Amino acid sequence: MAPPPVSAKRLEISGVVQGVGFRPFLFGLAHAHALCGRVSNTAGGVDLLIEGPPASLEAFVRDIDKKKPVLSRISGIKSEPVEVRGYTGFKIVKSKASSDRSTLISPDVSICRDCLAEMLDPGDRRFEYPFINCTNCGPRYTIIRDIPYDRPKTSMEAFPMCPACRAEYENPMDRRFHAQPNACPVCGPQVFLTDNSGARVDDGPAHALELAAKLLGKGKILAVKGLGGFHLAVDARDEIAVSRLRRQKKRPDKPFALMAASESELSGHVLVDEKERQLLTSFHRPIVLLDKRHRAPGDLTGLAPSLAPYNTCLGVMLPYTPLHYLLLAKGPGILVMTSGNRSGEPLSIDNEDALDAFSHIADYFLFHNRDIYFRADDSIARIQKGKKRFIRRSRGYAPLPLDLKLFSGDSLPKVLGCGAGLKSTICLTRDRYGFLSQHIGDLENPKVHRFYDQTIDHMQKIMDIEPETVAHDLHPGYYSTAYAGRLAGRGLPLVGVQHHHAHALACMAENRLDGEVMALTLDGTGFGTDGHIWGGEILTCTYGDFQRKARLAYIPMPGGDAAVKEPWRMAAALLFKAFGSGFPDLDIPYIRAMDRRKLEFIVQMMEKQLNSPLTSSAGRMFDAVASLLGICHEISHESQAAMELESLAAPGGEAYPFEIHEGGEEGCRIMDLLPVVRAIVHDIREKTSAGIISARFHSTLVKAFTGTAEQIRRETGLDRIVLSGGVFNNNRILTRTVDCLESGGFSVYTHSRVPCGDGGIALGQAMAAAAQLTGVI
Repeated sequence: MAPPPVSAKRLEISGVVQGVGFRPFLFGLAHAHALCGRVSNTAGGVDLLIEGPPASLEAFVRDIDKKKPVLSRISGIKSEPVEVRGYTGFKIVKSKASSDRSTLISPDVSICRDCLAEMLDPGDRRFEYPFINCTNCGPRYTIIRDIPYDRPKTSMEAFPMCPACRAEYENPMDRRFHAQPNACPVCGPQVFLTDNSGARVDDGPAHALELAAKLLGKGKILAVKGLGGFHLAVDARDEIAVSRLRRQKKRPDKPFALMAASESELSGHVLVDEKERQLLTSFHRPIVLLDKRHRAPGDLTGLAPSLAPYNTCLGVMLPYTPLHYLLLAKGPGILVMTSGNRSGEPLSIDNEDALDAFSHIADYFLFHNRDIYFRADDSIARIQKGKKRFIRRSRGYAPLPLDLKLFSGDSLPKVLGCGAGLKSTICLTRDRYGFLSQHIGDLENPKVHRFYDQTIDHMQKIMDIEPETVAHDLHPGYYSTAYAGRLAGRGLPLVGVQHHHAHALACMAENRLDGEVMALTLDGTGFGTDGHIWGGEILTCTYGDFQRKARLAYIPMPGGDAAVKEPWRMAAALLFKAFGSGFPDLDIPYIRAMDRRKLEFIVQMMEKQLNSPLTSSAGRMFDAVASLLGICHEISHESQAAMELESLAAPGGEAYPFEIHEGGEEGCRIMDLLPVVRAIVHDIREKTSAGIISARFHSTLVKAFTGTAEQIRRETGLDRIVLSGGVFNNNRILTRTVDCLESGGFSVYTHSRVPCGDGGIALGQAMAAAAQLTGVI
């Protein structure tokens, strides 16, 4: 009988296909189908030549997507017939260099079950080794210097493999085949423990872990070097230790993130539904915001009361590195794990820098000697309205791209979106992708500025994107705007994008919308086209343009930026607008708590319009009401007043009366909440609880914006609406707004792939510039 005919194909597979066990997977799949050929990494992904009977080849190709490794993500497979070369087996060959560098980089992922089982097995050669990994888990983005993703281009270059590790690395049937961070106690990175002067206090790696765990149990503060940077850790059950960390880190109010050894450790403290459990246990391992089981302030049933005293949620994550598992197994089962950095600076990643930055905070430092090439803060997410929502998209997700809708042709222009000023990220576009960076931070410090610059340089390098155009915020004082200006000096064209238009476009882009939509954009600060500070807007927009259809009535911000950090100023502004310059004579607790001389000075500023920019910000309204109710007159972290106001809100809450005025600029409707202020003052005088007033204020905002949106729909016919801006992190506002709009017949689109706050702005900017380049209006 004649042998079956043989044909050959060349496959170019793009996507997240490096560092995730993809070549070993193809090796095994080729053997399963009795095919021959070879595979290699390229700068664009994976290059595969495969030969065999045509039916087997077709089955092989179908199985690639069906059975691919869990961490992989295929974005394209180009297939072409080629000449049969007569391969006699299947080989994995050396990576190919190329000028085309379009592969997708995997984020760092949590330890897999197989590695965890080996690490806990006393008979395994990697027993309790804190850097165990394989092709299915471990560091990726934070250790990559360049692509293709091979060991010499990672921070593991400094650790030559021992014979045993080398044998695993070269065995196509081994789980560690071509696992670039592969290591063991003989040849790999090691941990060591020092005091806060840098002096070693351990007798070796095993002793360092044991001693670190004991010190945590004794109430000491430890700086722990992890995957993308340092954490500061204390026993979450020890109120004295937690309070000392707050004092020494100068973080009096902001909730601390927790890391628990297991789900069972959390059962007495938080409520977890099935979707939250899936998010909590996913290999991305974000911090997940979970409702406290006991809602009374300070009541955490066994945990330190000061962890998150004015919040209804706890931010919790499970261990994601072997080191975390070992610390939690040997020491306290729940730890505070807060970012290790100086206030306002980026996460520390270098041992010497960490000692310099917070030796005055930490008692001991658990270091290791594997370099972190690129920092990545923990991601933060929650489940709202049944969907995952990012508050911060970083470690575990970045730099995975978003698959975007194309305007024309088969690729987007290459654009850099520079982001805003707070919660900064940047975005690069290429092909059909938007690459959003990890969290960078608030651009208010020279070290953050350097990190911002480095992030752009690094992502341009590893993604091979040389921007044709640069998009930026309109705010002239942002560092990101100044950075764009420097690029303009090198000849790159600039596109200025209004802040709230960018918010809307980010939501449109992640939902793959085109055409014209309505947008509700509610946040704290965004520079408007009229020179005022926007933040409570209804727009109609396309990728190319927008119109402002409605806004909150302008109120002054006495002191400018000082009013953001001191909500009492915004409360004074509301009272000034509602009651006139005599408001300091009102008999309410807010007035009695204030220095009358300061109030009188503020009145003069507003009367003379000195350093009192106008704002339509919904975020500043939250601040003002929180201060009026005596909840928060000054803040120590962003959104503090709004978060505390939300946490106090009672169930239900009938909306206060408000007014809608026609005839604003270019036909813009004005939502006037001064009647709300007068009603709140009345309720305060009647000793109505702060919880009821908060609930009614929340209901009022929802009713004002959804009712006005309905009026605009009747005029425009637009029934698709996007919601964006940081105010939608407020669970009550998001849930009730969506419910109201959907019950009224709107198709409502929200964020689930990028943050609704300023962490998503860069994507919207990039899409605006891409639209301009391709002629979309």
